[in-house]
Amino acid sequence: MPKDSTVPHPYEDRPNSIPWPPILYMCAAGLAVGLWYIVPIPGLLPFRSTLANLVLGLAISGGGLGLIIWAIRVMSGQNVNIMPNRAATRLVADGPFKYSRNPIYLGDTILLIGLAFLFSNPWFFPAAFLAAIFTHHLVILREEKHLAARFPGDWDPYSKSVPRWIGWL
Repeated sequence: MPKDSTVPHPYEDRPNSIPWPPILYMCAAGLAVGLWYIVPIPGLLPFRSTLANLVLGLAISGGGLGLIIWAIRVMSGQNVNIMPNRAATRLVADGPFKYSRNPIYLGDTILLIGLAFLFSNPWFFPAAFLAAIFTHHLVILREEKHLAARFPGDWDPYSKSVPRWIGWL
């Protein structure tokens, strides 16, 4: 049976009805803090010096925050919607989007990893991993279908040339 062209693709309108990423990453941070109070595991981090943890934590979390800000600035400069629960208005392939299809989510994950060192709380490591996994399944896969439906000529070459997260990920 031929496809009815009047019926919109289910992902064409918007990828999600809930803005999952901020919720997921804030819950992950809350989980890490809560677990620290319930099951503190001091001494797991490679540095025992508070100063070393502070410097490393500031560097890593600052890098994650910088990546987030860079991506948002690039999107804002192109008048592109940045809300993950609204329709994409353009496929962005400049700035950090040349290296990662999801630089904001990558930055969120890096930020949580930096917080592990900054607060000497190793629970942030599994929390960051869980947030990334949930973001992948609840957000990224849907966003990719949405972008493929909205920008069919541009999405395929872009998705083949730029990794989802970074490198082979």
